[in-house]
Amino acid sequence: MPASATKVLRVAVLADSDTRWKWGALTASRLAPKGADIRLDGHLLRGRATPTARQLSEVGVDADSLREVSAAEFLRAMAEEPCDLLVLALVGGGVQAVLHGLRHAWADRADRPVVVTGYVGVVYEKLTDGLLLRHGADLVLANSRQDAERFRAVYEGVGADATSVTEVALPFLGGAPYTGAHDPYTVVFAAQPSVPESRRDREYLLDRLVGHARRHPEREVLLKLRSRPGEHTTHIEELPYQKLVRGTDVPANFRLVYGHMGEVLDRTDLLVTVSSTAALESLHRGIPTAVLTDLGVREALGNHHFTGSGCLASWEQLDAGHRPVPDEEWVARQGVRASGAFDAARERIAELLAGPGGLPPLKPYYSPETAPGYLPGILARHHLAPDGAPLPGAPAADRAPGPVRQVVRRAARGAYRHGVQRVAPVIRRMGEL
Repeated sequence: MPASATKVLRVAVLADSDTRWKWGALTASRLAPKGADIRLDGHLLRGRATPTARQLSEVGVDADSLREVSAAEFLRAMAEEPCDLLVLALVGGGVQAVLHGLRHAWADRADRPVVVTGYVGVVYEKLTDGLLLRHGADLVLANSRQDAERFRAVYEGVGADATSVTEVALPFLGGAPYTGAHDPYTVVFAAQPSVPESRRDREYLLDRLVGHARRHPEREVLLKLRSRPGEHTTHIEELPYQKLVRGTDVPANFRLVYGHMGEVLDRTDLLVTVSSTAALESLHRGIPTAVLTDLGVREALGNHHFTGSGCLASWEQLDAGHRPVPDEEWVARQGVRASGAFDAARERIAELLAGPGGLPPLKPYYSPETAPGYLPGILARHHLAPDGAPLPGAPAADRAPGPVRQVVRRAARGAYRHGVQRVAPVIRRMGEL
């Protein structure tokens, strides 16, 4: 190869939802050396939240290839197809299963890729459980200084190697800084699929949002939704706001919007949420941001993460014209407005790829010795044996699924989503009688 030729960095991303695909693909691009050519191969883990074509197009990330796979199919691809960097954008159990599967698949390889994982946004629940399920990757990315400190403390507290923890920032932070009020002044409520959970709480938030629009007819009030009915994101949404608003008399200055969050923020003057990661995107751009206290400041809501931020406020205060002012020290600890956030991670990956003799086998903290009553169940859910080998009968296709198989899959997903969004709430209400 001529000295002037640029080496192509081969990157694979495995994701299980639209949000995690966005995080994984953008993280991969940030981790590549500056100016490097990248070949990005995307793999979507087959399951209840596998993104639709519309969701993928809304993410706006292009891949050189993109295919839907089972865990067994992905592991076989990783055993046969070379790559330099692998990003696992999955729930914790999925990461742990794939790490053990890769350890088995790469048992005889010294040239395995660097394996990276992390979190899509704010880590406000299941910190220890989620972290230990991600242990074993070469890099476990922390989206802020605060998270890096917490992650290392958990690993060191159980005697696990903490050198994998690497501080970065959320890869989708960006966009033009806020320069002042738009015409019309625009208030955006960033909805979340699972927070709050109950119908009463979601109807309350919707009523307050519509009420704000009525009190301020000069403002544009937008309800920013993550997905359309029938689609799933990272979390199950049993009571979508589209359903709750149906039949409601709303003012002309209130409407529902979809699309890329960054594009919505381009015209936002006040971002309101319960605990969405959109709050960090908004703070990064200097947009006034309110984290609601109406339903309490509670771990179950995730808004407890924002204590000390200066952003906590109620609809009563916002209706009266309050604009929260963030605490700059708190913002700095959250990886917001950080420069060079991915430099350390790039350097670490370069060191690992350049090391003599290749990389050692993956070594997750959970093993048949440390978690014999926990690990086998996690692996079995992905059709893997306790040693990471695919179980007999594990899904593995030699070719793309035919049209009949695709129709059956779509029908099964539709039935599942109907059960989650229609049948389950009815049964729950009947149980409360």
